Amino acid sequence: MIPTYNNAGTLGAVLSEALTYTSHVIVVNDGATDETLAVLEQYPHLQLVSYSPNRGKGAALRRGFSYALQQGYHYVITMDADGQHFATDLPAMVQQIEEQPEALIIGARNLQQENMPGKNTTANKISNFWFWVTTGLKGPDTQSGYRLYPLLRMGKMNFFCTKYEFEIEVLVRSAWKGIKVNWTPVKVYYPPPEERVSHFRPFRDFVRISILNTVLVLVTFLYIKPRDFIRFLLKKENWKRMWKEEVLKAEESNVRKAASIGFGVFMAIMPIWGAQLLVAILVSIKLKLNKALVLLSAHISTPPFTPFIMFAGFYTGRIWMGQTAKDLVFKDGITFRTFRDNMLQFIVGSVTLAVLAGIAAWLLSWMLLGMFRKEKKNG
Repeated sequence: MIPTYNNAGTLGAVLSEALTYTSHVIVVNDGATDETLAVLEQYPHLQLVSYSPNRGKGAALRRGFSYALQQGYHYVITMDADGQHFATDLPAMVQQIEEQPEALIIGARNLQQENMPGKNTTANKISNFWFWVTTGLKGPDTQSGYRLYPLLRMGKMNFFCTKYEFEIEVLVRSAWKGIKVNWTPVKVYYPPPEERVSHFRPFRDFVRISILNTVLVLVTFLYIKPRDFIRFLLKKENWKRMWKEEVLKAEESNVRKAASIGFGVFMAIMPIWGAQLLVAILVSIKLKLNKALVLLSAHISTPPFTPFIMFAGFYTGRIWMGQTAKDLVFKDGITFRTFRDNMLQFIVGSVTLAVLAGIAAWLLSWMLLGMFRKEKKNG
């Protein structure tokens, strides 16, 4: 499937090359205003989806997915119409269907090759980072448009984005759905700057992508992470595996394991709602703590425990507030004044509770690990 918008100069060559490998080619004409229709008339056997006005790459892909499903296709491989991708990589992409029939495969480009725009490399690194934050998956290239989509596995997903940011949305939400996301190497051609045609609008598209990433991160930490944690706890085999692989990890000391649990509890109570898990992950990596234990213990503040943790933090704040301490949150009504008066007590109390609970969790974990787990002796 090839979405196109005003790529008449390169579209013909892309189609001719693709047709040497397959007759099953769908072109989505996203409201082109150049000579695209004249180029398409030279290929009467193509399957064509055409509409006007231009709605964006995301809208074109969504239209193409719907059309492909109606025609009975179970998979779609997408290529760009600007000549960047090589049809010679199609056999390798098709091979992935046999090897990973339910996976979404991305063609990973060589981002260090000649004529690769520096801004593309930087943008891709940023995109890779936020994909990791929202899914926990690391990959070399999340912005490549050369992809294999498992349409049946994706099911009837309702998407919201219509521009370039759709390719981020579909990756993240597919991963959330449990679809495996993987990469396979592909070749890429970047013409010299004077020959390059791009419809990417740096400011507007960057703003749209930034807003999308913000929303995805919020959904990740407010819904996806708690959901996945609850699902994890409901599976007995996960408890056994974590006990063997993390708690009983022979090469890791009891002190480090206990510190990981204590730090996770500390971060769970710290009043930085929405960013606790992200900060916990980044700091645990820096301190070389047991990330699994940090994340597990940090989930003590997720629903349904959240209101109890918040109230405990607020109540602990009375220690520092003296005569101005409040007994109940907003007992005098919700106004700007009551919000201001209660917020300081909540923040100070939550930090205090986080420190105390973290130390207590560390000491208790260290003692229990010393009782039930023997450390591996070096030598």
